[in-house]
Amino acid sequence: MRKVAVVGAGMTKFARRALETPKELSYQASKAALDSAGMKLKDIDCVAHGSAPDAFDGIHQKGEYLADGCGGWNKPTMRVFVGGATGVHAIAHGWYHVASGLADTCLVVCEEKMSSAMPHAQAFFLTIFDAITERALGLNLIWIFALEMKRYMERYGYTKEDMALSAMKNKNQGLKHPASQFYGGNELTVEDILNSEVMASPVSRLDVSPVSDGAAAIVLASERTARRLTDKPVWIEGVGWCLDTAYWATRDLYYPRYTEIAARKAYKMAGIREPHKEINIAEPYDPFGYKQLHHMEGLLLSPKGKTVELLRDGHFDMDGNLPMCPSGGLLGVGNPIAAAGTLKLCELFWQLRGEAGERQVPGNPRLGVAQAWGDLMQVSSVVVMGINNA
Repeated sequence: MRKVAVVGAGMTKFARRALETPKELSYQASKAALDSAGMKLKDIDCVAHGSAPDAFDGIHQKGEYLADGCGGWNKPTMRVFVGGATGVHAIAHGWYHVASGLADTCLVVCEEKMSSAMPHAQAFFLTIFDAITERALGLNLIWIFALEMKRYMERYGYTKEDMALSAMKNKNQGLKHPASQFYGGNELTVEDILNSEVMASPVSRLDVSPVSDGAAAIVLASERTARRLTDKPVWIEGVGWCLDTAYWATRDLYYPRYTEIAARKAYKMAGIREPHKEINIAEPYDPFGYKQLHHMEGLLLSPKGKTVELLRDGHFDMDGNLPMCPSGGLLGVGNPIAAAGTLKLCELFWQLRGEAGERQVPGNPRLGVAQAWGDLMQVSSVVVMGINNA
């Protein structure tokens, strides 16, 4: 396998965007990524893109619809979708095409327009679960996440205040991100989150990431091409993913074993033996405040049951031992589902190159991990990025 680097990254603003079509959002992110790499579309050999199924967006053959907006006109294109895990999984998908030698460059673009989904995506989750064991409960995603959050809290004795502290951290950090839905807004307190509307106990409205529209893109290049384009390539050191059983009712929800399996695959490829010591930045998937803590344990970056203690001690702060979600994540920037994971890889790219501005992690970080989670809450995708590659 050839070495593969990220040489460019770009995003749209994450917000409810009534004016732009999904195709236009994809174009904006693609152009921003290409511009940052000093490249033109003619320099791209293939395109990988990710977006929700047709039923979610109300657009027939969504992959074909997005292809030219993503830059895929007259080029090989590949569409990926594994729910919320798409934004990281698509990068792994593009990585294979370059690492294998099939292409020298690949543009990876992920887009979602959640505010105009007709009907709302939640409506589909009422009908996709097992008709005998699950559907009779009248489930939607918020209810299932509430069950998982409750189980996680009870297993380790965490409190609702602990979960609110986690959400507050990301929401306030996201105020510094120029692509954030809340950029330049007012900081929240733990009390603000605790006092927000209860959606499904113990989940409150401000525990949850917002509905968003947006796109994010990165440019992958082979080693030879990357070294010609930039003196600051950021290397894809390892990729991994795991699909656990879709029957969430048969899993103990206190621990995301699918994330651990995916992480171990990525760490093995990257030659990482002690991730909690070797990783400098973590961007775990955080659609809910509790979930980033859940995923830090699955990523083997925090001992089970000790994550809140580390959070309170400042271990995950920007100047802590392991900064967590310096971007602000989904909670602080926004959650256009397929694009949300790619946001995290864009952030690692900027952080590792020292180009994150007000959000820059101190100390010249050299190795980061991004993770995303989705489908029927049982898929995890992980990518390790670094600047250590000689």
